[in-house]
Amino acid sequence: MCYSADPGFLGRFFGFLLVISALSTNAQNAIPDQKKQAADTIQMEEVVIGAYFSKQPLLKSTASAAIVGAGLLRAQQGVTLVSAMNTVPGVRMEERSPGSYRLSIRGSLLRSPFGVRNIKVYLDEMPLTDAGGNTYLNLLDAGAIRSAEILKGPDGSIFGANSGGVVILRSDVDAEPLANFRLQGGSFGLLHQTSTFSKSLNPAYHMSWLQSYQKSNGYREHSGLDKLFLQTRHQWQYRPGKINMLSLKALYGDLDYQTPGGLTAAQYNEDPAAARPATPTVTGPVEQHAGIHNRTLHGGLTHKWSPFVKLEHGATVFGSYTDFRNPFITNYEKRLETNAGFRTFASYRLSLDQSQSLNKVSIEIQGGVEWQSGNYKIENFDNMQGKPGSPQALDQIIVQNGTSFIRMALDYGNSWRLEGSLSHNFQKYQLRQLYPLVENTYNPHTIPSQWMPRLALAYQPSSTIAVRALVSKGFSPPTTAEIRPSDNMINTGLNAEVGWNNEVGLRFQNVDRRFFLDFSLFKYKMEQAIVRGSRENGAEFFRNAGEIDQKGMELLSQFWLVRPSFNSSSFGWFWTGSWAFSHFRFLDYQSNGRDFSGNALTGVPAHTMHQSFRFLFQQVWEGFLNYHYSSSIPLNDENSMSAEPYHLVQAKVSWKTPLKIAKRTLLEVYAGGDNLLNQRYSLGNDVNAFGARYFNAAPTRNFYAGLSLQF
Repeated sequence: MCYSADPGFLGRFFGFLLVISALSTNAQNAIPDQKKQAADTIQMEEVVIGAYFSKQPLLKSTASAAIVGAGLLRAQQGVTLVSAMNTVPGVRMEERSPGSYRLSIRGSLLRSPFGVRNIKVYLDEMPLTDAGGNTYLNLLDAGAIRSAEILKGPDGSIFGANSGGVVILRSDVDAEPLANFRLQGGSFGLLHQTSTFSKSLNPAYHMSWLQSYQKSNGYREHSGLDKLFLQTRHQWQYRPGKINMLSLKALYGDLDYQTPGGLTAAQYNEDPAAARPATPTVTGPVEQHAGIHNRTLHGGLTHKWSPFVKLEHGATVFGSYTDFRNPFITNYEKRLETNAGFRTFASYRLSLDQSQSLNKVSIEIQGGVEWQSGNYKIENFDNMQGKPGSPQALDQIIVQNGTSFIRMALDYGNSWRLEGSLSHNFQKYQLRQLYPLVENTYNPHTIPSQWMPRLALAYQPSSTIAVRALVSKGFSPPTTAEIRPSDNMINTGLNAEVGWNNEVGLRFQNVDRRFFLDFSLFKYKMEQAIVRGSRENGAEFFRNAGEIDQKGMELLSQFWLVRPSFNSSSFGWFWTGSWAFSHFRFLDYQSNGRDFSGNALTGVPAHTMHQSFRFLFQQVWEGFLNYHYSSSIPLNDENSMSAEPYHLVQAKVSWKTPLKIAKRTLLEVYAGGDNLLNQRYSLGNDVNAFGARYFNAAPTRNFYAGLSLQF
């Protein structure tokens, strides 16, 4: 069944705007705190990253880092992070159907049938990536994220094992606004509602609450989504004026979405909105009520204190509980997952100024430990049209992993920065079969531990330009979903990915920060890369793929074509452009008697490009125009089938005005469209799918509109 845009909804919505405008004050009047909001929106201040416990300017950072800021997130549709994350060169986020996300950095889609693997993801101070290596990113609501910091390439530093990179999502809520209500609707039955409340009850205590609900029929048959998300944060600063504080964060996600399954090229061309059809031997996803049902509670307590000016200590304890159910075509899987862990660090900073003839020397030393433990009970039954039947396989997996790290950074004057870090990473499994055979003892399986070093240097000859170079080692052990995938077979022969990354880069910004450029050139040689395969019934399995050579270039540039002046007649025009070239190849890869050496890496486009324009007018109107291009994508290791290139165009316009009905009340209304060129493309391809069922069609041209009321 194919849905289309609802012009009646849009007409009623714009009629409602005319009524609201009669209640508003003159749009030319100053909106409360408008200058502060505008400055945040257009990022007038210097961009800094805080990934390494202390903030540092992005210009001088040694890392291949990028920031997805609050302004960019607000310019998007607001129900997904996909288009915002894809503005970063080297980052690719996909959505096979509403709620089914995949995130990769520099090619890690190779091993991700869905979700996030090969990347460590944090929400503020807490790891979202569990002990088994999986990250349920789709539980979060896009409105709960204020910004994202992305570290590309292996970071053998203060984070746990990874070979793709690190993503740090920031959810901090300021004291203002007090409350916000947002409602949005659009094509394919989209409904998205968000409510937030944030208040400082006294100078020492601040709390925030967020609730969201999202529903969609989806573009394809059997691709509906229903999601409830709750989050709360409480922060006590028990020594005013000091770092000393205690914070509590908890979130709950209740997610249900249908999985329509992949299509062959012929099926995709005939009816891209169809679900995978049944065959004489395999029942289809509609009949089997295939889908994902995930209820997860996640929370943690963080304490930060500074016994004296130069020393800071932080500690976080966290845990999660997940009830995961996946009625699939061939079986019904249940997973009960409990995770617990802690993360602690100490950071010491020292400045030396020996004499007037010597440049100032600053030293920063950090060390810490991160440890997690998970207990997973995995049960597979016959799928009786969405209900569990007779058992097929029951297993229990206990996994532990840990990272200990030390990092040192030395700044010499305003020109040189040298960083060196080393982390030690281990992962251990205990496996026990409960059915069809019953084992009374656990079988241990240990992934050989690895040291992950990192050495980086940055040189800033002037205040506007910086060059950098780094070498780092990546290490990513197989996840529980790869050791015990949906084919119900435990694979203890799967090895961890290991590789070395060499990188150089250049950054430039002019004195008034009107223009910014970031260029990176890297070469990453990975051994024992984990790749995905699927069996005849659609069940997945994983294997190691020898060596992979990943060479690439990434370019990001931003420019104020017209810079606003923050007055009643101001106009701003901001441009962002990015390009990524990925020359990723299998070096030594044989499978089932076939040699794939020299083939392009599966699932990775050679070229991606992004262009966007943001328009600001009179501090009231804002427009956003976005263009994204992806070249063809190899869909199997043989490179015999590829997804076609595609061009995406998105647009959004918003209008803000204060209301007379209450003091400091701000109304924003907006409308936009996605895939305005009405491209037929597949987003979230099933790589190496059995029967060549690679394609998951993305929505055709669609529209949305919404309003936000801020108090």
